[in-house]
Amino acid sequence: MHLNAQAIVLAIRPHGESGAIVRALTAEAGMLAGYVRGGRSRQLRPVLQPGNVILGDWRARTEEQLPALTVELIHSRAPMFREPLPAAAFEWATALTAAVLPEGQAYPQVHSALGGMLDAVEAAPAARGWAVALVRYELLVLAALGFGLDLDRCAATGTNDDLAFVSPKSGTAVSRSGAVGYEAKLLPLPRFVLAGGAAAWDDILDGLRLTAHFLERDLLHGRTAEVLAARTRLIDRLKRAVA
Repeated sequence: MHLNAQAIVLAIRPHGESGAIVRALTAEAGMLAGYVRGGRSRQLRPVLQPGNVILGDWRARTEEQLPALTVELIHSRAPMFREPLPAAAFEWATALTAAVLPEGQAYPQVHSALGGMLDAVEAAPAARGWAVALVRYELLVLAALGFGLDLDRCAATGTNDDLAFVSPKSGTAVSRSGAVGYEAKLLPLPRFVLAGGAAAWDDILDGLRLTAHFLERDLLHGRTAEVLAARTRLIDRLKRAVA
């Protein structure tokens, strides 16, 4: 096995005295793990930061062997980790991706969307510039892994008029008229999810609550608490930022 490709660093786990097992997302081959000798050294720690773009070289003698990985920094997003809110966004987006994507399967749309979302955080650290992109990224991850929401028409009336809610059970949209009497049992569907464009903070937080329900139910059920803790930190910081 030999692959040389650009990749987004997703997760770093210590291994041995100074090495690290690194998971990174490539456009060509999906998420790949590799052992980086000296990965926790002073020289490589700034390179192996979640969100950084690297040129990775994976080599293994057999498909079953954990590849040896050498890395070269292409683009560093490390300065963003000095800011609590961008740091939390990077931490969550990369942790989610590392936790749910199967290794060795290409998801070029996910790779492109993750890069775009991280670019948005970097370009405009204030959350208004990237929070909508984060909701869209979470929706894309759900869809890519077979748990996409059905937002084309109302589950109750069959029409696509005035869609305002989502069923927490089926993930299907519900119109305002079809939801009468059941509003409290449904999840709000922010307009920007359907129509695009900017959004008010209340709508953004509704969007994050919507994606949280399906991420936790369908993709993160039984996963490590650390992954969900990263999202909790992000939401707490977002709420403080808009308070």
